[in-house]
Amino acid sequence: MTLEPLALSRATLDRAAHRRPQADLVPRLLADPTTLVLHLAGDRAAVTDGRGGPRLVLTPTAAAALDGGPTTDGRGRLLAFLGEDVHGRSYLLSAGPDEPDQPAATAPDEGAGARLAGLRDVGWLLDDTQAGLLTTAVALANWHAAHPRCARCGQPTDVAMAGWTRSCPACGAEHFPRTDPAVIMSVIDDSGRILLGRQHVWPAKRFSTLAGFVEPGESLEAAVQREIFEETGVHSGEVSYLGSQPWPFPASVMVAFQARAVTTGVDVDGAELEDARWWTREDFGIDVATGELVLPPRVSIARRIIEHWYGSPVRDAAQAWR
Repeated sequence: MTLEPLALSRATLDRAAHRRPQADLVPRLLADPTTLVLHLAGDRAAVTDGRGGPRLVLTPTAAAALDGGPTTDGRGRLLAFLGEDVHGRSYLLSAGPDEPDQPAATAPDEGAGARLAGLRDVGWLLDDTQAGLLTTAVALANWHAAHPRCARCGQPTDVAMAGWTRSCPACGAEHFPRTDPAVIMSVIDDSGRILLGRQHVWPAKRFSTLAGFVEPGESLEAAVQREIFEETGVHSGEVSYLGSQPWPFPASVMVAFQARAVTTGVDVDGAELEDARWWTREDFGIDVATGELVLPPRVSIARRIIEHWYGSPVRDAAQAWR
């Protein structure tokens, strides 16, 4: 059984990639009063807290007072096309390190004020459309911020395709947003126990599932088995797919698996992990309830993997870490 819809995998917008080659797309959308703009300050967006929970502040173009060319506004902030909804309304990203001059609430139920929040804070609380919108916006903005120059010749590149490519005027190379695949997994032994580990930079009592990046020329299943052994010395056999979720911190997609342990002796590597332990469901429930075990946040796929093993949502005695 795969995981239920994950917090950051709930996108509903049509990305409408066929519109991106239109050179005048962004200026036309800026002139369209129905277009809504999502402003990012770094990796945070403005949200308001209403009766139904947090909502993104999405600003009509007229209220946003944006101008500029097809890739940046008058303040040099990145402009990019995010997609369109089922009603044909388009959405734009305005991204930069600075905080936008506004926002202000745009709907009566959005509350009196706005605050800046990130995906880790509100990603699991937003509705499906807004969770997908913010996830895409953060991922795209992070890629542009990290790749201003050509990887082939080192020259500065130009934003193209409505924010979805960067082209090099010097050598002609085209660069597309990258996503780094990472595997994340529960490790279960024949007794039904789960293996969790902790990094040395985490405060005491903080444990999570094992994870690691996929190496070149490696299958996802092989990466699961390699990472488990490298980090804990445990050999694993059967690997089953559970689900996937984008994790734009800065540019990953987390692919979740369940692995069956063949051995149970733990020998942590001391580099990536400081400790790793087996938990029965009974011991796990007691340790979480008493605060002896602190779990990953609800927005993470790690949390959902653990709850999938446990068989139900988990109530935390301690504040879930980020």
